[in-house]
Amino acid sequence: MRTRQYGTIYQLTFLPRAFPINCYLVEEDTELTLIDAGMPFSKKGILQAIEKIGKPLTRIVLTHAHGDHVGALDGLKQDLPNVKVYISKRDSLLLAGNKNSQPGEPQTQIKGDVPKSIKTIPEVLLEDGDRIGSLQAIATPGHTPGHMAFIDVRNKALIAGDAMQTRGGIAVSGTVKWMFPFPAMATWHKQSALDSVRKLSTLQPSLLAIGHGNVILNPAKALEQAINEAEKALR
Repeated sequence: MRTRQYGTIYQLTFLPRAFPINCYLVEEDTELTLIDAGMPFSKKGILQAIEKIGKPLTRIVLTHAHGDHVGALDGLKQDLPNVKVYISKRDSLLLAGNKNSQPGEPQTQIKGDVPKSIKTIPEVLLEDGDRIGSLQAIATPGHTPGHMAFIDVRNKALIAGDAMQTRGGIAVSGTVKWMFPFPAMATWHKQSALDSVRKLSTLQPSLLAIGHGNVILNPAKALEQAINEAEKALR
């Protein structure tokens, strides 16, 4: 596991050279929030990072319900039963294994590794705009129907899950980067993904942290590039 710190944000990267999978610890005054739970083998590294920082983990917040973002969830919840788990109301259905389309959304096949055996039941179902400590939830459908990003209101650090990728090149979810095509292959609805990243760009984040790839500081130009490329791909 590789660890990098950006102010209040710690990026934990598993398999950094082969298939980078990122989780994030967000530091508050007296506690920590984990965003995403990687793969099952990520549990040990996450717990070690928490111990090193020296503050208790009180929340696990999930950007979406794909297997490489929820893999260690059950193990962490077993070891830390008082930790509250948060996910969007929509993706709570995916977490429970329900891949059916819902009324009012594009009737497009949900792709990617939707887990079939997660036992953890989230305590909190999130809606757009909800606050979780210093984080504000932002609905960003596209990669999955209920995908969410989170911005730290203290410093505008944006943790965007798989709404975007930087591995293989900056891209909106659904735009294929042949050096790392996997997020695009697992994307539910490309137009929604593009609309979501347009929404994120208006927040003028100070950094962009995503599920697969390195953090980008001052990402305005990178966001503009990715949006332009996605627009061309959809024409």
